[in-house]
Amino acid sequence: MSEKAAQAEVAELDLTDVDHRVGRPVGGGQLWDPCSASDIRRWVMALDYPNPLHWDEEFARDSRFGGVVAPQSIAVALDYGHGAQPACVGRIPGSHLIFGGEEWWFYGCPVRPGDKLFQERRFHDYKVVETRFAGPTMFSRGDTVHRNQHGALVARERSTAIRYLAAEAEKRGMYDDRVGEVRRWTSDELAGIETARHDWLMSNRGGLSPRFEEVKVGDTLPRRVIGPHSIASFTTEYRAFLFNIWGTFHWTAPDGVEDPWINQDPGWTEGFGFDEDGARIDPRKRDGLYVGPSRGHIDSDKASRVGMARAYGYGATMGAWCTDYLAYWAGHDGMVRHAKADFRGPAFEGDVTWFDAEVVGKQAGSAWGVPLVQVRLRLSDQDGGVLVDCTAEVELPF
Repeated sequence: MSEKAAQAEVAELDLTDVDHRVGRPVGGGQLWDPCSASDIRRWVMALDYPNPLHWDEEFARDSRFGGVVAPQSIAVALDYGHGAQPACVGRIPGSHLIFGGEEWWFYGCPVRPGDKLFQERRFHDYKVVETRFAGPTMFSRGDTVHRNQHGALVARERSTAIRYLAAEAEKRGMYDDRVGEVRRWTSDELAGIETARHDWLMSNRGGLSPRFEEVKVGDTLPRRVIGPHSIASFTTEYRAFLFNIWGTFHWTAPDGVEDPWINQDPGWTEGFGFDEDGARIDPRKRDGLYVGPSRGHIDSDKASRVGMARAYGYGATMGAWCTDYLAYWAGHDGMVRHAKADFRGPAFEGDVTWFDAEVVGKQAGSAWGVPLVQVRLRLSDQDGGVLVDCTAEVELPF
């Protein structure tokens, strides 16, 4: 057996701080301030989602909403930790985390400027499997309930986190040969990408909702493209999550829970942890991008240390891309009711992401009490590599 194979065989996750937390409520961060119109605009700008309902006051005033309203994906931006807080519970020494997927349920309560979301969090479960990427790998799930200041249910989320030993992933280097050099695009190729982006943007800019009876199984949705992804776009996305702005949140804990896992160290590998004490003077020391676990997203050297080869995007962003894409097609009188996105790989620096979707089913009567259309959505890179498989139920009017 080679030395590399022997090292991989003995790698083991230390789960002594995890097991006793399964099924329990957990704490996390709570934003101080209500959502503002600028927060909404910053979010859709970061996601390259130019739906005028979310940024153009004059357009929005003439809509049935009467003013700027947030996209459904805003719930994750108004949460702490990219929505993964209840899926990253317990200290695992030497570990790192990437996102494995998200499942969302939406209840028809839009978020408007002035609204404030509150979260209830619970660590659901986990399993450990052997992967080529990092050997023993934990897939852990956590649940979040999002309510507004009136107690109205806005959304529920189940986030899947992938936790693994960073040193093991670095040794295996699964992505080192797979991703190659950063893609360089010709002027003609970039022009084609921009044309595709514009065509999608114009496909439903007015927000007209397809009628349930007119939609057929086998119909395809307009194709979308985002990218090329860059250090600038990754940084813009990161800063649109409001908890990453200095001083925007405080720690909260559920009542009556001993050791509720609020802001403990989950075991980040060396060089990726926060400096909580130092951050009281210099908040840059826990903002995540300059110092903290997200450094690899904009620094290829740091990305290699956690097995990712080069700078890469965010799982929560990919989940939001799916929700926004489907909501744009559904129009002002439709909405995404449920979406389950499984993340297969990251969006790497230099790549583009294509969206292709098909109607795969219809329900005139559903458990939601509304007509639903089932959609299968796939996100892939320019070489056909799958980033996300998503299935969704979208409400459409009769």
